[in-house]
Amino acid sequence: MTTARTPVPEAARHLGLRERKKLKTRRAIRDATYALIKEQGYDATTVEQIADRAEVSQSTVFRYFPAKEDIVLTDEYGALLEGLLRERPADEPVRESLRRSIRKAITMALTDSPEHGREEMLLRVRLMAELPQVRSRLMESLSVTGHRLCRALAERTGRHENDLEVRVYAVGLVGALLETMIYWVDGDCQEDVLELIDRTLAVCADLPRR
Repeated sequence: MTTARTPVPEAARHLGLRERKKLKTRRAIRDATYALIKEQGYDATTVEQIADRAEVSQSTVFRYFPAKEDIVLTDEYGALLEGLLRERPADEPVRESLRRSIRKAITMALTDSPEHGREEMLLRVRLMAELPQVRSRLMESLSVTGHRLCRALAERTGRHENDLEVRVYAVGLVGALLETMIYWVDGDCQEDVLELIDRTLAVCADLPRR
């Protein structure tokens, strides 16, 4: 079955050819997964069907996503957040750097195809909120995301990434952002998601440098 063309996001075109090809394959798998879920539901969608729709092998699917739940929980923009944070001015307050980096990552997710990006984000958050197997895997995913954020925060603050303050701040922030997205979906995505991010970070304190 021929799939729709999966463009390389504008925000990722500075990557090398090999990385762009990987990114395109990841997006093809995810697009196929979401299309199948919309057609027949999450439980009825198999990795075999996903591979067939994306025109890749099942082993390729598992190479990019160890479990079906991971296809829902991961995206190419979340992985960019660590890099975006490192690009912010060194003397900028941590909370402001986070605000600008998170806003940019979300904007990237919506820029290339706004309506598609919005629908995909809506479906993802609903699956996270409603399906026990996805929520269970989500807890593992949040731990990984929090660890990556710890590294970037430690660099900016002169702290060790294993400092209690850094770990609590990173994990707390990841949880707060997840709750923000659920709140956005609960409101049928009527509010401006970037404004919600600003409101969320306004509640958070800054992480002081050592």
